[in-house]
Amino acid sequence: MSSPEIASLSWGQMKVKGCSTTYKDCKVWPGGSRTWDWRETGTNHSPGVQPADLEEVVKKGVKTVVIGRGMSEALQVPASTVDYLKKNGIEVLVLQTEKAVAEYNALAARGVKVGGVFHSTC
Repeated sequence: MSSPEIASLSWGQMKVKGCSTTYKDCKVWPGGSRTWDWRETGTNHSPGVQPADLEEVVKKGVKTVVIGRGMSEALQVPASTVDYLKKNGIEVLVLQTEKAVAEYNALAARGVKVGGVFHSTC
């Protein structure tokens, strides 16, 4: 199964190819996507993305995870989260969201088993 292309990104809105939902923040993986609801894990801009935010994506068998920190990079990514991914043998890229989406789409187009979590505001 391939990772779906992120079709569009603007402030507060993301669209994933093949999905009718418009997301504010989203998780994507080979074969699917869904809303990334920060309330599920108590995530906030600081301390930021937690391993619990990524467990679902990791379980999909990804080789690379791209984390979009927001348009102004307000979302933090602690070292413990990066370590969690690396310990699972997963390459991790942490980027400003527009750059993260471009990198994710490039990897997906090459057939890489890539997943991601993307914050589309601040």
